[in-house]
Amino acid sequence: MSDDEFDDYSAVELWLHDLSIDSATRVAGALMIFIGSLLGAILGVALISADVGEILTGQLDSSDGVADVNGMVNTALEDNTTGGDPVEGVKVSILDSDELEIGHDFTDSGGRFSVEEIPRRASTLLVDHPENVTVRILLIPGDHAQISITLTPGDGLYESDMTGESHLAESVLIGTTIAGLTLLAGLAGMVGGLEAYRGDHYRRTWWLSFFGLWSRGMLFIGPMFILLGMGMTHLARDQFTDHTED
Repeated sequence: MSDDEFDDYSAVELWLHDLSIDSATRVAGALMIFIGSLLGAILGVALISADVGEILTGQLDSSDGVADVNGMVNTALEDNTTGGDPVEGVKVSILDSDELEIGHDFTDSGGRFSVEEIPRRASTLLVDHPENVTVRILLIPGDHAQISITLTPGDGLYESDMTGESHLAESVLIGTTIAGLTLLAGLAGMVGGLEAYRGDHYRRTWWLSFFGLWSRGMLFIGPMFILLGMGMTHLARDQFTDHTED
């Protein structure tokens, strides 16, 4: 480009042109892509560590293999206008396989209860309240975030088996898959940063950096770094060997 061709350029256009031919622009873009993707890779490692180390081992609430049993006790619905109210002062007991009580709690004014530090093995939740049907629920403590219990007036026994209703396996699979994809996206972005530094393959750099955006390092900080780096490498695209040859 001759000096005469610069006469019609504005100050901003001249500044952008200077940046596009300066190798420091490409290197800075490569560094930003690499750092943003590194944050995402670190997030992926942290997610995998949490999923595998805490969930797959079954130690959801502590290293001792115990969990809390939380829930709420309400009255039964009688019609569209009455019932469904929280019940205070109801005793909720947890029994082991020998029908021995290993923990209990009384519901508060909101009908909520929390029986703490129950061993994570097959147990029975028992609610035996006067003038109401007795409720027995088989469960594994920690498999359910909240357990809803309905007090129905009358005699008799209501039994339920919740030991097979846990969706922890599906949750672990989804969480581990997301963590793995996050790590792979971060690694792809890091490779994209190295490609930008080498300056050989522009399209490969762009696509690898694009995948790196999905690593979500520190929520928006990592993607912001990657986007800025992609903008700088795009500005310096003529410095890439294959782009110049085209």
